[in-house]
Amino acid sequence: MNTRLSQLSRSVAGIRVIVTGSASGMGRATAHVFADEGAKVVVTDYDAPGVKKVVDEIAAVYGTASVVGVHADVSTSAGRQAIVQCCLDAFGSIDALVNNAGVALRSSAFADDDAFTEAWDRSLAVNLSAHAHLMRLCVPYLEKAPHGGRIVNIASTEGILATAGLMAYTASKHGVIGVTKGFAAELGRHNITVNAVCPGPVRTAMTAGIPEDFKEIYAKRKIPRQRYGDPEEVAHMTVNLCMPASQFVNGATIVVDGGMSILHA
Repeated sequence: MNTRLSQLSRSVAGIRVIVTGSASGMGRATAHVFADEGAKVVVTDYDAPGVKKVVDEIAAVYGTASVVGVHADVSTSAGRQAIVQCCLDAFGSIDALVNNAGVALRSSAFADDDAFTEAWDRSLAVNLSAHAHLMRLCVPYLEKAPHGGRIVNIASTEGILATAGLMAYTASKHGVIGVTKGFAAELGRHNITVNAVCPGPVRTAMTAGIPEDFKEIYAKRKIPRQRYGDPEEVAHMTVNLCMPASQFVNGATIVVDGGMSILHA
C-alpha cells in the first residue's frame, strides 16, 4: 500500500479558474497547465480568435466540459461582468482567479502629452485597475471555494526595478504588487490568498520584437541562467500558488526571472 506521509494536497484537479489574457504567451501556458492538472478553465482575452484557438487546444485533449472561452476587455465593467458570468454559467462557481491580462506601451517622460496620456491611461486600466475590480467581483465566490479561494496577480520584475521609456508599465506593475498586498491583508481572514508573480525576461509577444542576438547578449550579461524564460516556467509557479498545499502563502511577491533581479547592474 502506498501511504503518503504528507497531509496537504498538491492537486488542483476540479478547481474552477479564470485566466485573463490567456489567448497567448504566459496566459495561454497557464491555461494549458491548469487543464493538464485537471482544472476547469475559463480562457478570456481581448483577442477573440486567440481565445477560440486556446479553447480548441484544451478541448481537443480534455473535452469541451473542461474549458470555456469568453472574448472580453478587462478594462471595462461589462467585460469583467461577462468573464465572471461565463465561469458561473459553465462551472457553477469560481475557485481561483489569475489576473494575467496586460499591455506594455512605450511611455517616456519626453513623449508628447497625448501619447503619454493615452499610454498611461490604458496601461493602468488594463494592468492595474482591472485586477482590483475583477478581484472584487470574484470574492463572493472565492470565499466558498472548498480548499480556499486563490488569486494570483501577474506583475513583472518591472514592479521591482525600472526600465527607461516604460513609465506607465513600470508604475502599473508596482501597483499590482501594492494591490496584491492590500487585498491579501483583507482577504486572508476570508480564506482567500492573494499573491503576485513577477516574471522577468520571457519569450512572449511582448519580447518577440527584440532581435535574437540582442536577447542572447542581454541574457549572458544580466541573467544568471543565461537565457530568456519560457511561458510555461511562469505558469507552473502560478499553478503552484493555487494548490491546497499553498494555503499559507499570502501577500507574497515571487520573482521568476532566472536570477536577473539579484545582480548588480
